[in-house]
Amino acid sequence: MRAKFPLGQVYFSRGVIEQLSDSGAVIVALYRHSCGDWGEVSEADKAENEFSVPRRLRILSAYVAENGTRFWVITEADRSSTTVLLPDEY
Repeated sequence: MRAKFPLGQVYFSRGVIEQLSDSGAVIVALYRHSCGDWGEVSEADKAENEFSVPRRLRILSAYVAENGTRFWVITEADRSSTTVLLPDEY
């Protein structure tokens, strides 16, 4: 698969660093996110992401690591940065 948009600078929240630093799930999720595989979001959110990519709006994906930790990947509208965080850190 090919990236649909740039990630910009990538940031990781404290919770992601603490709970997922020894997991490959974050790297895989970043790749999936950039290629348009939105993970564990609703059909409405998937449609919103598809609408948002060409219009340079914010993009949100959700994934679950092997250890059961749910985490989000958010790329800002200007594509300057992407943040990986836990839902309760939003």
